[in-house]
This record gives sequence, structure tokens and C-alpha cells, in this order.
Amino acid sequence: MQAALDRYDFLFRSTKGLILVAIALVALVTAIWGMISGPMADLGVRDVVVRLTGMILKPAEREGRIVMLYHAIAMAIVAIETYIITALVKMKAHQRANINATITVGYIAAMFGGLGFAYFGHNWILHGIFIAGQSLIFFAGILLAAALNPWNQDYRATRSEYAAWRGIDLERAAFFTMAVATLGSALFGAIPGAYSGNGFNIFLAEDVVRQVHKDTLQLAVIGHLHIMLTLIAVALALIVGRWLDFKGRLHKIAIPLMIAGTIVITLGVWLVVPFEEIAHYIIYVGSVLILLAALFLVIFGFDKLIRENSRNDTKVNLAQKLCALIDDPLKFGALWQLVYMNFVVTAIGLFMAMRLDKVIRVWPQREERITLTGHWHILASIIATIILLYYADLIGLQGRARKWFGWLIIIPSDIAFAAAALFSTKRLYVAESSQQPLVDAIMLTIDAALATVLLALAVLMVWRLIDLFSRKGKWSDEMREEVAE
Repeated sequence: MQAALDRYDFLFRSTKGLILVAIALVALVTAIWGMISGPMADLGVRDVVVRLTGMILKPAEREGRIVMLYHAIAMAIVAIETYIITALVKMKAHQRANINATITVGYIAAMFGGLGFAYFGHNWILHGIFIAGQSLIFFAGILLAAALNPWNQDYRATRSEYAAWRGIDLERAAFFTMAVATLGSALFGAIPGAYSGNGFNIFLAEDVVRQVHKDTLQLAVIGHLHIMLTLIAVALALIVGRWLDFKGRLHKIAIPLMIAGTIVITLGVWLVVPFEEIAHYIIYVGSVLILLAALFLVIFGFDKLIRENSRNDTKVNLAQKLCALIDDPLKFGALWQLVYMNFVVTAIGLFMAMRLDKVIRVWPQREERITLTGHWHILASIIATIILLYYADLIGLQGRARKWFGWLIIIPSDIAFAAAALFSTKRLYVAESSQQPLVDAIMLTIDAALATVLLALAVLMVWRLIDLFSRKGKWSDEMREEVAE
């Protein structure tokens, strides 16, 4: 009995255990629901999975199912970031415990209630559990914002290497700003949801992109989608900065830019409803500020990795600097993914914005829809890879295992993202009548690359599961370390 209680304490009361549970649930959902995707349907896999699981997939309800699936995964990712933030940012022990416990119950309830309701028959009790879970997550966000209060006298800035203003720790203020913006943006999406069935019909944002006139609730949903993904990325950038001990002159420039960018882009998205045309220009300004802050983080991180891995030797040549930079694939990978994102996400987004009428709108609507869907999915997947790299470092992965896991996350995922970007813009390179060989090659590449990433994750999860059943496994050491802290 005590052994079970010890493992329960590790899984649901320690940061590493909470993150492990959330990653395992996301991986499980991704693996199962990935089997009913379009490519798997072509191979006949979906029919087998549907029969084995008892899923009910009515075509008329497809949009609602997908929305539930997105929310189930996204809320688990928000929970993971929350666990990391409560561990990295100073706060009282009871605040950390209350936040983590609340959001854990919330995301698990939302995940199981939402997926159960959407895919296994419309039992409205499950829908109620889904809503209750979301409410708990929102309440955990309020608790987090209160704990991050940058004006709290107990957490005044005391070190000159970090960004501060009149004694206020600006990095803490950046976390606080992100948390408050996330709470407001969650409400921005909850309002249309409250009108579901009463003047609002569920839809996917990519399906209405060419509608000339979008109603208020449709604009709110589209804005909610964009800003929530953006704020998840902002939170992750701040986490990476803490992880790498971002400081110095670049820190003092980047953090104010991140705060300003978060505020501007959030207000811009909220203004999409009343002032759609003007709002987009505000969003562009906020995006530039956030991207500049991320750039300064990458510059600092690359320089730090080179100096540390070359033992501060000033006489190293370019090749040696490159080897030092990539020596630790976990920390390098987190920074590299921030850079790579600009090639497969930002660049395509800018191209679409600049050539919307002359190029994109000339394509069939299906092609624009594919481009938009790929754009969002690639960004979300890049966020997931950075979280995996952070978790591997958090649990102290060392030696060959550290290098193998790092590179098996970075290289295959980047190949998949590049292939997806190529697929989404394929109409620039090949005519529809002759696209099939290219499409087949791209689909095989994406499937093989993502399968490699999932296999690496599966090995890590199996190792952690085996360790969990060991009486004196790594999990017990991690629990003792957390209690000691």
C-alpha cells in the first residue's frame, strides 16, 4: 500500500511526475487519434481502430469532434507549461501545490470528458465534466496570475544582471502578463462556445477563410485560436529563457520587448471583432516585438553554449565553435527550433499575407485551407518538441541517451515540418494535374519522420514506466530531491 502511495505522490505531487503524466496522456491521445487521420484512412487503419475502440464518427459532427480533440491536447500542454512555471518562478509552496492540483484535475477531466463526449456517444454528463474541467483550468490560471504578481514585495529584483524597473522583476512581470493575457483570451473563446446551439454553429477556422463577411462569434473563435497558440509559444520562450539563465544586456532588451509584444498582440486579437482590418496591423506590430525578443534569446543561448562547451577557450575556430554549439542537442535543439520556426511557419505566414490576393486566392480553396492548417499544426508541433527536449534535460538524461534522444527529436521533426511546409505550398512548384508523385513522396516522408519522433518518445515513456515499477528507481531519487528543495 505504501509503495502505491509513494508512486502516487511522485506522479501527482512532484513537478517531474506531473509533467510525465501529462506527456504520457498527450502521447496516448496522439497515437490513438492519429490512427483515424486521413493518411491512416487511406491505409485502412482507421476502420480497424474505430471498430476496436467503438468510436462513433458521424460525418456531420466532424468539426465538433476536432474542436474537442484540439482542446483536450492544448489544455494538457497548458498544464505542462504551468507545472514548469510554478517550479521555475519563485512562489509560496501552498500556491504551487494549489495551482498544480487544480489544473491537474481540470485538464484530466476536460480531456476524458471532452473526448468521451465527442467520440463515444453524446453522454451529456461527459460534456458537463468537460466544462467543469475547463472551469478548473481557468481558476488555476487565476491562482497562477496571483502567485506571479510582480508587485509582491517578497519577489523584488535584487540582481543587476536581469531586467528590472524600479525594483520590479521584469521577467516575472512577463510571466504575469502572459498569464493575464491567456485568461482574457480564454474568455474570448468561451463566449462563442456559450452560444453554441443558440445562434452559433461549430466550425473550423480554415473552412470560413474565404467568407467575405464573418459574424462576431466567428471572428472571436478565429482570434481565440490564434492568440492562445501564440501565448503558449510566449510562455515557452520565457521558460527556455529561465532554463538557460538568460541574463545580461540582451535580457534587459528582450524582456521589455516580450512584455510589450504580448500586450500589443493580445489587444490586437481582441480588436479583431470590432475593427478587423485595423486589428491585423496591431497584431503584426506585436508579432515583430515578440520575434525580436526570441531572437535576442537565441543569440544569447547560442553564445552561451559555445562558450560553455568550448570551456571558454578564445582560440577556437569556426568548426570548433559549431561543434561546441551542437554538443548538447537538448539545449541547442530548443533554441534551434525557435530559429527553424521562422522558416517553416513565419516565412510562409508572411508570404500568404503579402501575396494573398495575387497568389493565394487564385488557388482552389482547398489549397489555402491546407496551407492554413499546416501553418498552425507545425507551430504547435514545434512547441511540443521543445517541451520534450526540456523534459529530457529536467529528468537528467545524460551521455549517449541524451544525444540520441535529442537528435531523434530534432532531425526527424524538422524533416517532417519542412515536408509539411512544402506540401502546403506545393501549388507554387507543381500543377495539380502532375502533383501526385510529389504528394506521395511528401506524405511518406512526413509519416516516417513523425513515426521516428513518436518512437523516440515511446522509448522514453517505456523507460520511465519500467523505472516507476522499480522499488528504488530514478523516480524515488527525483521525489527525494524535490522534497529537499
